[in-house]
Amino acid sequence: MTARIIDGKALAESIRNKVAAEAAELKRSHGIVPGLAAVLVGENPASQVYVRNKVKQTTEAGLASFEHVLPAETTQDDLLALVRQLNADPKVHGILVQLPLPPQIDPDLVIATIDPAKDVDGFHVENAGRLVVGQESLVPCTPQGSVLLAKTVHPDLTGLEAVVLGRSNIVGKPVAQLLIAESATVTVAHSRTRDLEAVCRRADILVVAVGRPEMVKGSWIKPGATVIDVGINRVPGENGKSRLVGDVDFKEAMEVAGAITPVPGGVGPMTIACLLANTLKAAMVANGLTPPSF
Repeated sequence: MTARIIDGKALAESIRNKVAAEAAELKRSHGIVPGLAAVLVGENPASQVYVRNKVKQTTEAGLASFEHVLPAETTQDDLLALVRQLNADPKVHGILVQLPLPPQIDPDLVIATIDPAKDVDGFHVENAGRLVVGQESLVPCTPQGSVLLAKTVHPDLTGLEAVVLGRSNIVGKPVAQLLIAESATVTVAHSRTRDLEAVCRRADILVVAVGRPEMVKGSWIKPGATVIDVGINRVPGENGKSRLVGDVDFKEAMEVAGAITPVPGGVGPMTIACLLANTLKAAMVANGLTPPSF
């Protein structure tokens, strides 16, 4: 068996095109331009690249982009003042503060200060709580993208056994809640799970988000399962260059799984696409309009 490769780039492009079309219609019919503010503190190279990509794709989709780059020594009070300013700005519908933040700044306090209606990362406790109880909310982008990718293989997830390997607030927990909302039977596994390999092997859908390069081997995967690899790890490659790998041993998994996301080109592109969709949604809800589904 050779697994089908799930093309995250193609699905992300489809979502971005839909966002662009909806944003153009929103501007034409109501004079509203969805606005996304991205805040970067410090000079983390990976964060700089990520924010640059977000700004580029935001503009390409016809949304307004507001970029705020602050020095690493920025105080917590100054950052919170900026967040409150963005909360009050009617042109800004989505606020994204790039993590990680410098050590003098409490990320939980920053996230708690963002207006939940503008929390397009879906990290605010109000949005997290709404997700748990099944109410409408802004949903974290990477989990949202992961489930959308799984649904390209299984349009109806009802009754399927899903195992989420990882329990972070950013990916593991919200992706589990989204799968529950799709009526899957969900197990959240982690480093303390007994017989972890056997638990993973039960999964019709295996979502892996642990941050450990190629941890999940082919023997951990149920034949024919759908594998969503959220991990992005940089490891040594040939000629002294590094390469990106996921949390799943891709070569081994390809021989067992029915479908699998590659790294790169799987979940990664979906994160920004879902961020743009969340920004559009926030803008429409703020103006009493019904947003489209993606």
